[in-house]
Parts: sequence; C-alpha cells; structure tokens
Amino acid sequence: MTWSRVVGAVVLAAASVVALPVSAGAVDTRPTAVVSLGDSAMSGEGAGAYEPGTEGENGNWCHRSTRAMVHRTRLADHTVNLACSGADSAHVSLAGTTHYTEGSQARRLVDVGRRYRVTTVLVQVGANDDPRFADTMVDCVAAWANPFGPGCRSALAEEWPARLAAMAPKVERAVRDVRSAMTRAGYADSAYALVLTSYASPVTEEMDGLLHGPQGCPIRLADAAYGRTVAVPQLSEALRGVAVRTGARFLDLSRATEGREACAEGLDPDGEWQRRLTVDPHALVHGGLDAIGLHLAQQSFHPNAAGHEQLGRCVTEFVWSGASAARCLEGSDGGLHAVAPA
Repeated sequence: MTWSRVVGAVVLAAASVVALPVSAGAVDTRPTAVVSLGDSAMSGEGAGAYEPGTEGENGNWCHRSTRAMVHRTRLADHTVNLACSGADSAHVSLAGTTHYTEGSQARRLVDVGRRYRVTTVLVQVGANDDPRFADTMVDCVAAWANPFGPGCRSALAEEWPARLAAMAPKVERAVRDVRSAMTRAGYADSAYALVLTSYASPVTEEMDGLLHGPQGCPIRLADAAYGRTVAVPQLSEALRGVAVRTGARFLDLSRATEGREACAEGLDPDGEWQRRLTVDPHALVHGGLDAIGLHLAQQSFHPNAAGHEQLGRCVTEFVWSGASAARCLEGSDGGLHAVAPA
C-alpha cells in the first residue's frame, strides 16, 4: 500500500469514528437545572435578598433575588435565574441588546444549557413592552394623588387592547428565540419543558376605604378594580395566545394572589403576597445617586418573598403534572396550587 493510501485510510477511519452517533444508552451525567428568564416579576423584585452585583452596583439594577420563584421550585438539582428587573422582550431574545449592563438572556441560556442538563425553562415577559406596566402603575398613583382629575382606567381602557396586540408578536419572537437558544445548546424541543407564565394583579378594589392610600396602596378603588378584573386577565389571555402559537406550556398567574394583594381588606400585612408601595433608602448604599428616583421605589407592587414561595410551589406542581396549561389558585390549605384552566 502506498503512503498516500495509508494516510487516506487513516483519515477515513477517523472520520467514521467522529460520525458515529452517541449510543442510545449513553447517560448524561450533568447536574440538572431549571432556568428562568424574564423581567422583574421573575427576577424576584420585591422579595429582597438580592444577589450581590444586582442591587445597583455599577448600574446593574436587575434585583435578582435568592428568594425568587425559580429558587422555590423543586424541579432540578440547580436553579439558575437569568431574569432582570425592567427587561422587555428584546432583552430576553437573541438580539444584541444590553439592559442594566447585561446582555441577551437567551444567549446566556445557551451557555447554561451546555453546562447543565436543563429540564425546565421558565419565561415571564411582556409587561415592560407596550403594556408599560410600571409606567401605568405610576400613572394610576398620580391619578389617586389628584382628586380633581379622572382615574387612570378611562384612558387605559381605550389603549389597552392595542397595547396588548402590539406586545404579543414581540413576546412570541422572544419565546421562539429561547427555543433557538436551547437548540443551539443541543436540546430537542421534547427534552425539556418550556413554560410561559402571565402576571398576578398587585392590587385589588377590596381595600380598606380611604385608608389604603396612606397604608401604601395609593390607587383609586375603581382603577384597581379595572386592573384586577380586566387589564390583568386580558394581558394573561394575550400571553396564552403566544404560548399556543409557540408550543410552550402556559401557566396563568392572573388570579394567583387573589385575596392576598397589597392592602387587601381584612388581611394582616404578613399574609399579603404582594408588596405595597415601598421606598427603600437602602438602595442608595449600593446604587449611590443613581438610586434617586425610580430605583428608590423599584420594589413596589411586586410579589414579596411569601408570594414567590407560593408561586414556586405552583410552578413545581404544574411542571410535574405534565399539563399543557393551568391556573395558579389558592387552595383550601392556604397554599397556591396548579389547577386545570376554566
């Protein structure tokens, strides 16, 4: 045999070895993980105990809490939180965006997916797109402070359907990018659970008369009623449509804190699952002068630590159930449970 034939034979042999598929019986020994992506509701805003480096240091206000719902699940060996307060769909997607010093969450998901055997991916995003949920809450507080002007619901009711219609394709793009990120990391769609969640209403019209404002819920009762019974359910329905179109499982959180919203009538504050209007001077310690303004009240009207614990419990039940959709509702035992959609 000539030297060229020997070399050719070796190359072909090596190529055949490389091309051999992994044995069907091969065991993936990587530790399992559940990963969360999204905005403040997923990052753990309002739950406190934020990870160092996300409390305003060097401009990073992601407020990722060690008590966030993903860390309260029991779905894997490890929990990884990529969510960031204030993020919108573009920040979750594969786009080359930067938010609070951090890049694309989906791009970072690729690295996480290679390091761990990811079994579940949780996504909660959309409120900071066209719905502008935080700005809307500010508008409603301003309306409460002006007794001679109209409430916030009149203008919001006219704009809300169009806002949701504009939001939906952006969230859909982000969810598809999350799928693409997992594909890049080597996963088939069937190898993990992809869950899209909606949002819970932070306030309710069932508050104590005129006292709810000074108590930390400066929202007109009629405005709170519109938000809880119309705006939040419609947002949830728009996100459910995204889940259907992208093949994601859907967890409806629109009634998850019902009866335990901030300032709910007859409820001890310790029993609430949503944080009231909160001004936190401690933000100045890590964020310096950058904290002055919105960041001082950044934690307001988000699920608190108790709320995140209950949400994590419901997420766990939902993923274990294998159902394509469910709602989180409080059960007779006082805990939050995943139940079949209505």
